[in-house]
Amino acid sequence: MCGIAGIIYFNNIKADSTVVSKMTNALAHRGPDASGFYVKDNIALGHRRLSIIDVSAAANQPFEDASGNFKLVFNGELYNYNEVKKSLFRDIQFKTSGDTEVLAEAYARNGIDCIQHFKGMFAFGIWDSQKKELCLARDRMGVKPLYYYCNEQYLIFASEVRAILATGLVPARINKRAVTELLTYQSISSPISIVDGVQQLEAGHFMRIKDGQISTHSYWNIADQSESFDFSSKGTVTSTIRNLLMKSVESRLISDVPIGAFLSGGIDSSAVVALMATVSTNRPNTFTVSFSEKEFDESEYAGLVAKKYNTHHHKILLKPTVMVDELENALNAMDSPSGDGINTYVVSKAVKQQGLTVALSGIGGDELFAGYPIFKAYSQMHQLKGILGGPRWIKKPVSALAALSGSKSASKLRQVLESENLSIENIYPIFRKIQSSGSLRKLTRLNFDARTIVEEKLLLQLDILNKYPLLSQVSIAEFIGYTQQTLLKDTDQMGMAVSLEIREPFFDHELVSYVLNIPDRIKYPKYPKQLLVESLGDLLPPEIVYRKKQGFTFPWEIWLQTELRSFCEQRIAKLSQRDFMNGSSVNELWQQFLKNNRSVRWMEIWLLVVLEYWLEKNNIH
Repeated sequence: MCGIAGIIYFNNIKADSTVVSKMTNALAHRGPDASGFYVKDNIALGHRRLSIIDVSAAANQPFEDASGNFKLVFNGELYNYNEVKKSLFRDIQFKTSGDTEVLAEAYARNGIDCIQHFKGMFAFGIWDSQKKELCLARDRMGVKPLYYYCNEQYLIFASEVRAILATGLVPARINKRAVTELLTYQSISSPISIVDGVQQLEAGHFMRIKDGQISTHSYWNIADQSESFDFSSKGTVTSTIRNLLMKSVESRLISDVPIGAFLSGGIDSSAVVALMATVSTNRPNTFTVSFSEKEFDESEYAGLVAKKYNTHHHKILLKPTVMVDELENALNAMDSPSGDGINTYVVSKAVKQQGLTVALSGIGGDELFAGYPIFKAYSQMHQLKGILGGPRWIKKPVSALAALSGSKSASKLRQVLESENLSIENIYPIFRKIQSSGSLRKLTRLNFDARTIVEEKLLLQLDILNKYPLLSQVSIAEFIGYTQQTLLKDTDQMGMAVSLEIREPFFDHELVSYVLNIPDRIKYPKYPKQLLVESLGDLLPPEIVYRKKQGFTFPWEIWLQTELRSFCEQRIAKLSQRDFMNGSSVNELWQQFLKNNRSVRWMEIWLLVVLEYWLEKNNIH
């Protein structure tokens, strides 16, 4: 896990080493173990290394293939690199034992087509010094980030927006469409970013830059993974899922530095730990954050799993107010503004302080195995489609009753009931929006009449989406929306802020492709994530399976009105003065929140605070 950066100049302009040096300095937290540069003619590449596999200096980057023609900067892990190494390169004497050299030689031999051989999370840049061609690529699921900025003179790329801004070559202007995305969904959807002109390379894409010409190509699409599998019996399905999960976990245990797992005591993290114990002869290292206050603490359940598998268990006792105490550190860690991620930062920092460099996480189980309420709701809506799609006299009274409560959930129900089309591109955004377009029109001077990026992506893929079972349609929508744009992005930026690599077995692309094709009759859960639980058999204690889901339910609403009131008030006041905001409406929303108006949720306030904090810190106008 590392940070990568580079710049390629057009029109025979020579590269300036100070530019790439500024970028790698901004990425130091992603790679504290080593740094390196390649600068020649019109290209400069930079790298910050977090040493995990083959920690020797021989594996430092930028890395050169055996021919000396290709220069590589690489961030991530290729979990099957040993298999690729054995199958493709019996004639090469490797000088390192890591995945970087395997990628360099694979590219030298097969070009960008080599990407199809690899499983993992990655973002990389490779310079072909003979063709004078730069290739950038990003992993299938979008676990690792890659940003770029391009004008007539140069293209800049890096693992983080802050590195691109550090060059001083990019105008520090806000992307106002990104503001609409953030306030709508609590994060900013690719391909745009919060900075005008800075783009995100999409997941499953690669880009070629040659002679000033740029071309972008898709090599993998989550919505286009329809394959023929044997779903004739549930036993076959559960056996296949278990095998795929075991392979995914086993491949993610490769490391030359300390490795462990987050263990919250929920189904997903417990599943990962159980599989770690099954596939490895080593005792797993597990880490649980605990609290003295019972309403926040889940360590009892984590302890059950730790005891069952005889793990080296570490219980890290924190005060609930650590979220408040670490707030500014977490906000400073945000490379891109987000409504989430504080919890991930606090947990990652606590685990890193215990000496860990790599941690496995259970995120992704909810998305794959119908763990969120939206999955059942969407399925049930279609079961009732005959009623909901009937005469308006059926829908109007129910919609009117929903409007009477005045709550956000009732408002969403009303939108669903009034929707003429119950397909995924209409329903998913309603469930995931923090605020409606109508509410945001009052708060801002921005355009909320156009479709959001998430809506555009769903509409673009609608023909493919409709071929999937209903539950899988939600999974794909989740990936395109919240999962990729918020969950994975926050996990990466908050883990890497403290130099901790986080690996996610549930986001293995082969597992994802299989589960997406499973019929609803097999996947529909009568209890939480039933198919996942059945696939694991007796690996999970029943106390874990049947307990009420808890998670981090901290009293943010109270904190924003008490300990964090002054902090929030200052940012709200400054944001209200920006030209794209309706200041009086922003201030009124804040006052209504302080009066405990139940129609105003704390997340709506928090997004405004985070936005202003990020703009101030990065001097964006």
